Formats: sequence, C-alpha cells, structure tokens
Amino acid sequence: MSDRLNRLLAQRPYLLADGATGTNLFDAGLAAGDAPELWNVDHVDRIERLHRDMIAAGADIILTNSFGGSSYRLKLHKADNRVAELNELAARIARRVADEEQKRTGREIVVAGDIGPSGELFEPLGPLTIAEGTEGFAEQAKALAAGGADCLWIETMSSKDELSAATAGAGRTGLPIVTTLTFDTNGSTMMGVKPSEVASFCQHDLQPHPIAYGANCGVGPSELVATLVSLVGAAGPDDIIVAKSNCGVPYFDNGKIRYDGTPEMMARYARLARDAGARIIGGCCGTTPEHLAAIRVSLDGYERGAKPTMEQIVAELGKISAGAAGIVPHAANSDARRRRGRRGGGE
Repeated sequence: MSDRLNRLLAQRPYLLADGATGTNLFDAGLAAGDAPELWNVDHVDRIERLHRDMIAAGADIILTNSFGGSSYRLKLHKADNRVAELNELAARIARRVADEEQKRTGREIVVAGDIGPSGELFEPLGPLTIAEGTEGFAEQAKALAAGGADCLWIETMSSKDELSAATAGAGRTGLPIVTTLTFDTNGSTMMGVKPSEVASFCQHDLQPHPIAYGANCGVGPSELVATLVSLVGAAGPDDIIVAKSNCGVPYFDNGKIRYDGTPEMMARYARLARDAGARIIGGCCGTTPEHLAAIRVSLDGYERGAKPTMEQIVAELGKISAGAAGIVPHAANSDARRRRGRRGGGE
C-alpha cells in the first residue's frame, strides 16, 4: 500500500493539489456532453499534457481523469462495461507522468484516484441502496488502485449515504482515502449536510476513516473559505483539512462556461484557506495551471495567520450568501484572534 501522501504530509506544512480537469479539457477540445474518461484512450497525449502542466505549476497532488468513471456515470455514454479499463488507464497515465517527474527532478508527486458522485439518489429518496452503491464504487476504486494510484480521492459529495458507500467501496483497496463535500446550498450541501457535521461524520461514522477531509467546488472561494472556518471549528487538532475551491463564479462567454477568478484572487483564497486551517489546498472548476502557479507562489514561505472573520473573507474574496455568512464569526466576536495577528504557527 502506498504511503506517499501520509509521508509528504508529515514532512511539509501544506501540499498543493491540482486544478480543474473538466474545464481544462474543454479548452483542449472536449465537447460538451462527452465523457472525459474516454480521452484516457482517445487522447492520451492531452491528458498527459494537463498533468504535466499542473505539476509544472507546482502541484504535489494530481487527480486522475476519472471523476465520472463509475458505472452509473459511464452508462450515460454507453460505456458502463468499460469501468475497469478506463479507470485503470486514468491512473496509469497519471502514474507515468508522476514517475517521470520524480526521475527527472526528484520531486515526489501523489497520484490521487478521483471518484465523483454517482448521479443517483439513494434510498429512501431513490432506488439505490448503500450496498449497491458500495459495489459500484468498489469496482472503480479497484481499477484505480490497479493503475497505480497512491490514494483515492472522493469528491463533490452531497449526501452522507453516498459518501458512506463511496468510502466503503474505496476502502476495499486498502489505499488511503481523502473525502470532500460540496457546500453550495445556503451554507449546506444540496442534501442538507452542514459543515459543522462533517468532522464528526468523517472521523466517527465513515469506515474506513479518511486521512483527510474537507470541501471542494461550491459557488466560489469566499463561500468555500467560510465553509472551512465552520468545518475546522468542529475538527480535531490533528485532522487534515482539504480546500479545493472553484475559480470564482461561472458565467457564459460565447457559449462556453468561464470562471471570473483571477490568479490574484486565487492566491488570496489560498492564504485564507491556510489561515482557516487547510493543509491540502488546490482549485476546482475553472482553475488553470496559471491560477495554480499563483497559489503556489502565495503559499511558499507563508506563515499561517489568524482564522479569518466574515469581514476579512468578504473584503478579500467577495460577498457571501446569508446562509454561509451565518457560519463565520464576525470580527467583533474575534478580538482575541485579531490580537494574535498574523503570526506563524503550526496546526
């Protein structure tokens, strides 16, 4: 079993996860509605180029091109019989690029086998049982492990039931697991999970326990940092927290979805995420290698400061919805933290 992620976390104050896969592949020619996972066969060179560009920007962790690689998602493309093939290839491509980088420069790169939501509703809201979901996620996870993934990265989850099924399925490989949920509905996930619930759920209810957990995607950096503040408030002192925010807010430009986040904004987000307590920081939708490079520059040598207040988050990253604002302390209630200033410190 690979222990690369745990080892690097023990050695460094933070690790940089990569940026977007899907939106960068759209810029490389992926058509709307097509499955990115099919490019693990049809356009290997473009997947390799994206991984190399993220590593060149400073990524310590690269996610495999397998977000929609479960049988539930692949059936939409009549490829549900190719789960093992496409996921193993996704991991092999990333592993090859990571190993080439280590041979060339000595840098160790973590390959994270990416597992996204099934797109199905679990009982009682839908037909899928946790047992059935577990089997489906296990099929994907085993293929990613066979391809050389160092860990399994379960992301963009919104329900506890699906997260439980995905974690149980991934756990059959014996690889370390990272989990993140998406908080995009009035300070909660779409299925009503609050950030303050996540720490207890991940550390006491999920089997096996993830080595890191946190938030990804969402509606922009300001709300993701607000989520982190609440989540970390309920976390243990040694818990590893993950932040992987969208690059600003999406908008349409000539029929394509773009994101309004600049490299400078993502650099500010990264420092606030670090101040909030995150030790694995990266970008989600819209985050290009250029954005990631700015994050790397902003974090290298940065001394973690006081936990951000709502006023600070809004001032540096923009407005927060009423629901998300309610989970962040105001400056008036944070005098002790403000007096400590932006001094350095460990976790």
